[in-house]
Amino acid sequence: MTTGQEDLAVSARNLCKAYFVPVKKSGFLGGLRTLLSQEKRRVDAVNDVSFNIRPGEFVGYIGPNGAGKSTTVKMLTGILHPTSGEVLVDGLSPQKQRKELARRIGVVFGQRTQLWWDLPTIDSFDILSAMYDVNASDYRAFLKEFDDLLGLGEFLDTPVRRLSLGQRMRAELAAALIHRPSILFLDEPTIGLDVVAKQRMREFLTTVNATRGVTVLLTTHDLKDIEELCPRVMIVNHGSLIYDGTLESLRNHAHLPTILEVKYYKLPEGLSAGSFIGPRGEGASAPLNGTWQIASVDPDSRSVRVLFDREHSPAPVVISAMQALGEIRDVSLEEPAIEDIIRRILEVK
Repeated sequence: MTTGQEDLAVSARNLCKAYFVPVKKSGFLGGLRTLLSQEKRRVDAVNDVSFNIRPGEFVGYIGPNGAGKSTTVKMLTGILHPTSGEVLVDGLSPQKQRKELARRIGVVFGQRTQLWWDLPTIDSFDILSAMYDVNASDYRAFLKEFDDLLGLGEFLDTPVRRLSLGQRMRAELAAALIHRPSILFLDEPTIGLDVVAKQRMREFLTTVNATRGVTVLLTTHDLKDIEELCPRVMIVNHGSLIYDGTLESLRNHAHLPTILEVKYYKLPEGLSAGSFIGPRGEGASAPLNGTWQIASVDPDSRSVRVLFDREHSPAPVVISAMQALGEIRDVSLEEPAIEDIIRRILEVK
């Protein structure tokens, strides 16, 4: 690896993970023939993925089911070994220095627990603090701080198996941070949580990232997590990294229109759905390239919805042009839903 990568929180270079699976045989007794056959085919779960994450970043790692997200996280944490490529996490190799690295990272897998199922929650924390050799004063400070942040006190004496999903995920997060790691890997931490529990977890993660400087890599299918938490987004599809940049750049990259709704005191004449207007309200022949398409006109509410591309036309310019058509009583902007943005990126790729 190149000089200076040891100063990064995470550095992955040409990371690949391949599996070899039996080739399925068809026809009568096909299952038996598959079992006995030595023929294999290669499946690339992760294919030539490279990225750097700086200390203190909060990065979303997203993509469809089977895209390679969890496989990547497992290689970064040392659970899986890459078929090829190199990884450094906090300057350490997850494969060669896994025990040393375990003291510097925290990991939460939404579908798995690191807590002891039949023991009270506090006992799990006691065991983990002993495993990580956390001194008594730091452990007391941890319990106080995380009770304030996550409300742990309400279920510390409750066996883990009796916790609600929201309570268990709060306990999982606390357990992952009990030894004060500098890097936190989160694989679907909000899966199955209700709206209130998700919001509480997002607020907690924002606080931990901002106040402690903890680097966070988050995989999730809940794109609300990405919108609220992640300034930077990486998208993986079929094992390959297809986008790495800011959320705002992602919106621009998708080339989906912003919707402007303008409500007038008196609806201007001559406006109809499907027509185009230019910077001064003239007719135009092509949409969303410095011109704006009227999506709908509602005479009852005296409102007009306009589609435009913010990359070519700033919102104030479009609003000013609409204001030239008549006196405006209200304006609202609606950005493309992030689900639509991701779908567009995947379609293009």
